Amino acid sequence: MQAISKARLQIHFCVVLWGFTAILGKLITLPAAALVWWRMLLVAVALLATPRVWRGLRAMPARLRWAYAGIGVLVSLHWLTFYAAIKLSNASVGATCIALGPVFLAFVEPWIARRRFDPRELLLGVAVVPGVALVVGGVPRSMLLGLVVGVASALLVALFGACNKRMVEHGDPLTVTCLELGTGTVFLTLLVPLLPHTGAAFAPPGLRDAALLVLLAFGCTLLPFALALVALRHLSAFGTQVVTNLEPVYAIVLAVVLLGEQRELAWPFYLGVAVILAAVFVHPWLSRCSEAPQPELLAVSEAHNSTD
Repeated sequence: MQAISKARLQIHFCVVLWGFTAILGKLITLPAAALVWWRMLLVAVALLATPRVWRGLRAMPARLRWAYAGIGVLVSLHWLTFYAAIKLSNASVGATCIALGPVFLAFVEPWIARRRFDPRELLLGVAVVPGVALVVGGVPRSMLLGLVVGVASALLVALFGACNKRMVEHGDPLTVTCLELGTGTVFLTLLVPLLPHTGAAFAPPGLRDAALLVLLAFGCTLLPFALALVALRHLSAFGTQVVTNLEPVYAIVLAVVLLGEQRELAWPFYLGVAVILAAVFVHPWLSRCSEAPQPELLAVSEAHNSTD
């Protein structure tokens, strides 16, 4: 098999694994805050066990460590709101909200990356408005709060995605991922006890939840991250973006097949999803990015299409 064909298959496999993050978030019975804390902790500890990460941390200037630490706070808030949206609604709604990440990124990135605003990106924002209206109309009233929290999560993924893109050339991807997730773990350790909760803030998971958390941390984070690092050596930014834009599609299909969520949502929801995804897929053709996709964003984001 040719290297490029193999790389495409690897990226598709990675995107399918990322699609499972929403499903696992719904299946794990822990509250969103505890779920995110355990996930970030497991990944950070695993990365700290690698000599490469320690070498990268020692070589990194203090100013950069603080910068990546700040991004790690945004990452933790993104994951917290992402899984809160799933808990408050369902996996399909959470995945659909994340599809809005590229739309927010189109407006946020010029401000953070200090580049000129592209009018075609305004077109992208306008194009998704009917889709969002349809999604809202197809969601039960009991899930509307989850939808609002999910939109906040999409804004956060755009913010940390743009920040990571600006900082991408200054650190080793594994080291950056460890630093961001480790900082996110510390931040949540301080934040979560201050939030409303019942019982222990970080209750130990039961056997079933522990198994799902391990699958989420290693099967849906570290494994696709490692595969993506290899595959991205052979793929263009454009080709990668088109594939990673499929993540919400895979997540919604998996939610229908595994969780039967089609019984909870009306047909306007799925029509709205189609409109949003159509706009997101057309965007790469309107503005073909020349820069390479950033692997550290692939490691920490649920919306991997926001890396470009």
